[in-house]
Amino acid sequence: MGRLRGGGLCHGTAPLRFQWDRLCTGAPHGLWMALMPPADFASPRLFVAPPLTAGATIALDRNQANYLGNVLRLGPGDTILVFNGHDGEWRAAIAGRKRAESLTVESQTRPQDALPDVAYVFAPLKHARLDYMAQKAVEMGARTLQPVLTRLTQVSRVNVERMRANVIEAAEQCGILTLADVADPVRLDTWLAARDEARLLVFCDEGADLADPVAALKAAGTDHAGIDVLVGPEGGFAPDERERLIRVPRLARLALGPRILRADTAAVAALALVQAVNGDWRR
Repeated sequence: MGRLRGGGLCHGTAPLRFQWDRLCTGAPHGLWMALMPPADFASPRLFVAPPLTAGATIALDRNQANYLGNVLRLGPGDTILVFNGHDGEWRAAIAGRKRAESLTVESQTRPQDALPDVAYVFAPLKHARLDYMAQKAVEMGARTLQPVLTRLTQVSRVNVERMRANVIEAAEQCGILTLADVADPVRLDTWLAARDEARLLVFCDEGADLADPVAALKAAGTDHAGIDVLVGPEGGFAPDERERLIRVPRLARLALGPRILRADTAAVAALALVQAVNGDWRR
């Protein structure tokens, strides 16, 4: 498991607790969830790959053992929260002779949830800004991260495994249970030809006719099979690319304010708008 930086940024924040309290009232697990302890956003969280069931033993790899023992200063007998993207969140006890060697799964703390069907589609950025963008897209609830190569894309190679490590880290730090998928890079025209046209394409376009992004999203309605949020390279789209994009059947052209935004900032702005108007922030 890759780890790019240590420590939690989102543990214990009021917005996460607020969202969880609201989710606890929803069907079909509302009653069961209401009987479970309040969500714990203070305890360390760790992503693990094996299935999670009560009593299971999970061996720690070198990076995980180092993180728990040397970074967090935890040892045998201490407990953490674990998740695998499929089985919800569980409390687990660290086991080992003198250092963390394995985890013993104890009890479930939260059932598995699902992310809204929102794909973030973007022209790749350079390493540090791509790290930031991937982490923020995960925090904003994107289910899929799809790099696309455009005519003016400045970066042609994408380290997909590094992006996946960023996805895991963001999920660990911010109480997220479902891991976003990271797709392999494709050319923009290839992606457009293959995408489901029943989905809404939210095209972040500084030339949008409607200046109010909230109004543009509301005008697009809810009759769609999911949402693709597209942010282009910092040089913009080539004229022929833009012409093809504005011909997409289900389309919302989104202006992101009177100032030019960097691509990683545009990711946060666009996903916040989509989640507030059409996504799971409305719960």
